[in-house]
Amino acid sequence: MHVVFSGGSTGGHLFPGLAVAEQLRAHLPDVRITFCGNGQPFDRMQVHSAGFPYRGFPSGPLSRSIRGLWEFYRRQQRGARMAGDFLQSQQASLVVGLGGYASAPAARAAGRQKIPLVLLEQNVVPGRATRWLARAADIVCLTYEETRQHLRPDVMVAVTGNPVRKGFKKPQRLADRDHTPRLLILGGSGGAVDMNEHIPRALYRLRDQLAGWNIVHVSGPSTAPTERLYSSFDIKVTVRGFVTNMPELLSSSSLVISRAGGTTLSELAASGVPALLIPYPHATDDHQRANASVFVRAGAAEMLDLREFPVRPHLQLADMLSRLLTNDVRRRHMSDAMLSLSQPKASVDIADLLVDLLCGRPQTIAA
Repeated sequence: MHVVFSGGSTGGHLFPGLAVAEQLRAHLPDVRITFCGNGQPFDRMQVHSAGFPYRGFPSGPLSRSIRGLWEFYRRQQRGARMAGDFLQSQQASLVVGLGGYASAPAARAAGRQKIPLVLLEQNVVPGRATRWLARAADIVCLTYEETRQHLRPDVMVAVTGNPVRKGFKKPQRLADRDHTPRLLILGGSGGAVDMNEHIPRALYRLRDQLAGWNIVHVSGPSTAPTERLYSSFDIKVTVRGFVTNMPELLSSSSLVISRAGGTTLSELAASGVPALLIPYPHATDDHQRANASVFVRAGAAEMLDLREFPVRPHLQLADMLSRLLTNDVRRRHMSDAMLSLSQPKASVDIADLLVDLLCGRPQTIAA
């Protein structure tokens, strides 16, 4: 049996696939597993570190310009053709699409060759790739029940939750943790320029309240501008470009300021850490705001929509953050609510579903 995982380009798409692949390998030690995507160095490094081979095929994001649309079409056609040759020559048994444009070449080729196709969707509002490919899929694994309404009624779905990478252990309630309070700032694997600019200014206004707190800011690949800004404000912060020990870092944090990508939220829930969410204001179909709203309604997070504060948003951020820093009881209640949103069996359930498809058995997860 040969299972091909297709997608990547961001940790939010790649990490759930790696979690499922590792679980599938535990279920079926002899199964062949290959990852493919658009060939980005980040993807190659993460996949090879997990012990899987990797193949790159041309793909790219959808463009709004006429010339860009033509280039998008040409890349997609070439990528699908190359992926199709690969699936055929390597006798692929099943393709798992991880979402995003990088998943499209192999997922499209699977549909054309009648190879079973499973899609993973991390967000409340499904991405364009998921909506485009869903009709060809045997099943679409959803993180949220709310996502069902965004897909055609004839699409087979299962609400499995979103798998998180290995290392997340049984979380402790915030009330039971015994460590120096830590504020963790996450802008996503690619970084967030607006957060890197606004958050240091907000923290400068709260420097007295942050006395005794350990602060870690994950800025994305370019750390120098963020380090200079904190230095100009004389705030002691550890700035990191990327972290490999995210489970450990989250489990030892007391509060997180974060984007609202689907996988980031799943990891926050798995850690039980309360959050102040700042959705990316230009996300496709405003999906990060939709994600954040689920957690706000559950009482697990608060949300700052940057579009509502176009001028000096750091003032509103400082006000919201101040209320959280000074209210231990509120943070503990948010932690309990965050834990209630955790879906610890997601990778096991999806791996079971893949085994059923590979072996021709009825699916074990009710749609």
